[in-house]
Amino acid sequence: MSEAPLPESVARFRAEFRQKEPGRHYRGWGHFAFTSLGSLAVITFALSRLTEVRPLEWLMVPATFLVANTAEYFGHRGPMHHRRRGLGLVYRRHTQQHHHFFTEEAMAYESSHDFRMVLFPPVLLLFFLGGIATPLGALLFALGTPNLGWLFVATAMGYFLTYEWLHFCYHLPAGHPVARLPVMGKLRRHHEVHHDLRKMGRYHFNITFPLWDRLMGTMWRSPGPLEGKQPP
Repeated sequence: MSEAPLPESVARFRAEFRQKEPGRHYRGWGHFAFTSLGSLAVITFALSRLTEVRPLEWLMVPATFLVANTAEYFGHRGPMHHRRRGLGLVYRRHTQQHHHFFTEEAMAYESSHDFRMVLFPPVLLLFFLGGIATPLGALLFALGTPNLGWLFVATAMGYFLTYEWLHFCYHLPAGHPVARLPVMGKLRRHHEVHHDLRKMGRYHFNITFPLWDRLMGTMWRSPGPLEGKQPP
């Protein structure tokens, strides 16, 4: 299946972006490999440190998932779509660049060079590991049990990688075999609605699993009363 021609506004934005930020030394598949292999290495190491996990300790896995899903939703709905002091770069990269590079009518990347507009910058993997997963895991290790700390690190990094992989799949060409999987099709459509410039600041802020979109009333349905309304 061939991709439809890019809308003129998107084609113009992409051309201007590539001219202003050429990224001559960027390697898309290297970026993807660094994110994937780095995350998998941390997950594997954390799981290898588990010993005789008790049933209650396994509850750390769903608890961490829920915390991560909450952070994903409010981080996306907040600073990624609204200017916040000290986080202007986040807003610029997401709302002003990502959402104009990819729109509802032009969701697919054109080459591996476009991966930089899909994946988080590599430095964010190091920040997430060193600034969030490791200190919180160490706190659970010290105040709870070692297993709680390792389960938190493994699940948090697993969620980070799931976010990256799913978001990457949403921007695959429409004819790609992965993009055509039934479950992936539903998730892609959920994200595609968010890339409608008229809806991006109001609907579909979960990237992975739309739990908080349902809880917060930010699921878009057409036709219906939600169209054109600002959710709470």
